[in-house]
Amino acid sequence: MNDNTLSKTKKFWLLFALMIGPLLFYLFILKSSAQFRFLPVLNKNIEDVAVYNSDSITFKNHINVVLFLGKDLLHKKTNALNLNEKIYKRFHKFNDFQFVVILPKGSEQNAEELKKELGFNTDITYWKFVFLEPQEIQKIVKSFNTPYSIDANSYVKEAFIVDKNAYLRGRNDDEEANNGMLYGYNAEHISIIHKKMVDDVKILLAEYRLALKKNKKKASFKNPYKDKN
Repeated sequence: MNDNTLSKTKKFWLLFALMIGPLLFYLFILKSSAQFRFLPVLNKNIEDVAVYNSDSITFKNHINVVLFLGKDLLHKKTNALNLNEKIYKRFHKFNDFQFVVILPKGSEQNAEELKKELGFNTDITYWKFVFLEPQEIQKIVKSFNTPYSIDANSYVKEAFIVDKNAYLRGRNDDEEANNGMLYGYNAEHISIIHKKMVDDVKILLAEYRLALKKNKKKASFKNPYKDKN
C-alpha cells in the first residue's frame, strides 16, 4: 500500500468518525432518556391545603412530603423524627422542597414541642405546619383517594409525596402493595422509608432536574435574530 492510498484510507476513517460519532452519541443519549424512570402520578384530583388555610402554604409549585399526625402527635412523633432523619435532612436544600404537616386545631402547643425536637440540630425552615378543622382534614385525606384510613384523632400513618402540580405520586408496581399500588409510605416503619420512600423522592427530584436541563437547552438554542427587526 503506497502513501497515497494510506492517506486516503486515513481520511475515510476520519470522515467516518466525524459523521457517525455524533450519531452514535445521540443514540446513546436517546436510549438513556428512554430508560429514565419517572415516579407515577396516582391521583390528579387531590385537595390543595391552600383551600383551607390563610398562611399561603400550598402544595402547588412545591415538592411536598405530606403528613397527617393527628391531635395526639407527641405520641406519633416517631413518624416525624423518622422522616426528618431519612428524608428531610437529605433533601431539604433542593429548591421548592417542603414538608407539610396537617394537624387539627388545638394541636398548636404540641406542634411547638415537636418543632423543638426536629430543630435540635436541623434547620426546620421547610417544615410547614397547618392547623385545620377535623372535617377539613378528612376532606383532604378523602381526596387523596387511597385505601388508607384516618382515625378519630385525624391521624394517618402513611406519609405522601405530592408534586408541584399538586398530584399524588407513588408506585403502581410495588410487589408488597395490593394491586401494586403504593399511594403512601408507612412512616411508623423506618425500613419502609429507607427502602422505598428515599428512592422515590430521589426519582421525583431527578425528574424535575431533567426537566430543568431540557428547558435550559431550549433557551440556549433560541434564534439570536428573533427579536431583531
